Amino acid sequence: MPFHAMSEDPRVMATLGPPMSRAQSDALIARLQKRQIDHGHTFWALECKQDRSFIGWCGIVIALDELPIAGKLEAGWRLAHSAWGLGYAREAAQASLDWGFQTLGADEIWAITSVNNTRSWGLMERLGMERQHDMDFDHPNVADDSPLKQHISYRIKR
Repeated sequence: MPFHAMSEDPRVMATLGPPMSRAQSDALIARLQKRQIDHGHTFWALECKQDRSFIGWCGIVIALDELPIAGKLEAGWRLAHSAWGLGYAREAAQASLDWGFQTLGADEIWAITSVNNTRSWGLMERLGMERQHDMDFDHPNVADDSPLKQHISYRIKR
């Protein structure tokens, strides 16, 4: 399964968390499918237009209750290593932001990432998102001794 292959790739997961087992990636898909049912949107699969191959996910979710941005619209993405540096993340993220503003009527959309994920927060800045220093936090679902514990928050307004 392409999603599992992406989620077990140490290059992809280096700034997201440990590589996932098949059971963990299946459980994640199930949680995302539930979000789709409950809210009408989630992180959606991305395909390459040329060959329809799976290259990752992107979309808008409602932020988890345990986060400082709980209940707010959160943009997110994860791309397979083979899709890095080709502009797909920016294209998909911009389309997701546009969709959130137009379809959901959002006034603002948030994004979070570990402070170490320079590729992700760099994309947030290229999208016009602004860092919200007062909303930076230690992620409650990340081990205290993990270099991924510290998270930063970005926001873009309509």
